[in-house]
Amino acid sequence: MEKIRQNTKNNFVMIPIIAIFIALFIGAAVMLIGGYSPLVAYESLIFKVVGSVYDMGETIRAIIPLILSGFAVAVASKAGIFNIGVDGQIIIGSVSSLLVGTLVDLPPIIHGIVAIMAGVVAGGVWGVLIASFKTKFGINEVISSIMLNYIALYLSHILIKAFAAQEGTQRSAMIKESAGINFPSLNEMFNGARIHWGFIIVPFIIFGFYYYFEKTRWGYETKTVGLNANASDYSGMKVNNILTRTMFISGALGGLIGALDTLGVYGYVAIVSSTSGIGFDGVAIALLGGNSTLGTTLSGILIGALNYGSQGMQFGAGVPSEIIGIVVSLIIFFVAAPGIVKAILPKKALLKKEVK
Repeated sequence: MEKIRQNTKNNFVMIPIIAIFIALFIGAAVMLIGGYSPLVAYESLIFKVVGSVYDMGETIRAIIPLILSGFAVAVASKAGIFNIGVDGQIIIGSVSSLLVGTLVDLPPIIHGIVAIMAGVVAGGVWGVLIASFKTKFGINEVISSIMLNYIALYLSHILIKAFAAQEGTQRSAMIKESAGINFPSLNEMFNGARIHWGFIIVPFIIFGFYYYFEKTRWGYETKTVGLNANASDYSGMKVNNILTRTMFISGALGGLIGALDTLGVYGYVAIVSSTSGIGFDGVAIALLGGNSTLGTTLSGILIGALNYGSQGMQFGAGVPSEIIGIVVSLIIFFVAAPGIVKAILPKKALLKKEVK
C-alpha cells in the first residue's frame, strides 16, 4: 500500500513536469514548421518576463488573477462542482466594485476596502446562484454557469450605461482616486508596473486555501461531499448547505479578481462583447495543479508568465502569440491524459523512486 501511495505521489509530481517539456518541444516543432526559430522565440519569452524591472512587475500583475482564478475553480472542484462560471463572477465583481468606486464617497484606503468587499460579495452571490440551481432544481452547473456568464456580461453593460457611463466611449467613467488600490512605492520601484493590493492579498488566499481544506471541519466536509455526495448525505451532512457555501467562496474569489483588476489595474470597466477568458484559464490551472495548494499556485505562475511572455515572442521573434495558446493547451492535454505521458516514457522513469 505504501508503495502504491509513493508511486501515485511521484506520478502526481512528475507527469505535469514532463507534460510541460513535451508541450514546449511540440511548440518548438510547430515554430520550425512555420519557419520561426524556437530558440529565439523562447529566449524572447524569457527576456520579456525577467528582462526589465517593469516587465517583472507586470508579470506579477498578470499572475495574480490567474492564481486566484485557479483557486476559484479548485475550491468548487473539491466539492465535486465544475465551476466554469468564474468569468461571470469576475464581471459581477468588476461592475460592483466599479459602482462603489464611482458613486460612493469615502476616505482613501477605506474606499478601496469597501469597493473590494462589494466585488467579493457580489461574486459570491453569483456563485450561490449556480449552487441554488443545482440543489433546488437539479440543473447541471456547467449549463447554469455558462448561461450566467452571458447574463453577467450583458447585465454589466446595462449597469454601466445606467450609472457610470463615460460620455462618447464604450466604457465606464474612471473610479475616484480614493478607491484606487495601487502601491505607489512598489509602482515606482517597478518603473510604473501596475502592482496593487493583490500582491499582498494573494499570499493570504494561498494560505487560507491550504488551512481551510487541511485543518478545518468545513474543508473536510467539502472534500467528503466531493468524493461522494450521497454517502455524505446519508451520514448526516447537509450537502446542499455545503455546496452553497463552497460556491459562495468560489464565486467570491472570482469577484475578487474583478475588483482587483478594476480598482488596481484599469480604473474602469469596458463594454465588451465577450468575457476575459481568465475563468477558463483557471480551469486549466486547477487541472494542471491537481486542485492542490502548491500545484495550483505554481500552475498560475507558469501560465501567467507564459501569457505575458508571449508578447516578447511576438515582438522579439515574430512568432504569433497564439503559439503559447497551443503550448498551454498541450500541457493541459497531456496532464489530463497521463496515459499518453506514461506510454511515451520508459516505465522505469516513472517508477524509479518506488524501486528505491
